[in-house]
Amino acid sequence: MRAVVQRVKHAKVTVEGRVTGKIEKGILVLLGVGEDDENKDLEYTADKIINLRIFEDSDDKMNLSVRDVNGEVLVVSQFTLYGDCRKGNRPSYSKAARPEMAQEYYNKFIDYLRTKYSINVESGVFQASMEVDFINDGPVTLMIDSKKIF
Repeated sequence: MRAVVQRVKHAKVTVEGRVTGKIEKGILVLLGVGEDDENKDLEYTADKIINLRIFEDSDDKMNLSVRDVNGEVLVVSQFTLYGDCRKGNRPSYSKAARPEMAQEYYNKFIDYLRTKYSINVESGVFQASMEVDFINDGPVTLMIDSKKIF
């Protein structure tokens, strides 16, 4: 499982002119599911993201998690995180999960965050053409890979 995590002042996802997810201060998670992902990948990625200390404390040090600041999470499905651009000019998505599996894990990821952490989690619409609007705070942008490739 791969994720791009961005600390945001606010973020929203719009599908066909309708807002499907909207948060204020928190984190935007672009989430990709790999073909060989398992529940342990989902749990590792979710736990890592929620516990990342990327918000400033009273000494202006990034020492607080999204839970510590009562932040929110917006999760957007992004299979292109598995795009392999090493050969040619057209990315290969052969390592991305098939849509059925990806949707299952995307939904499980959101449910896991809501259930385990009792945090407000909003989302986009799986396989929809989405517009993602956000203000990156910092900017702070991190990449996470459950296989620890990077």
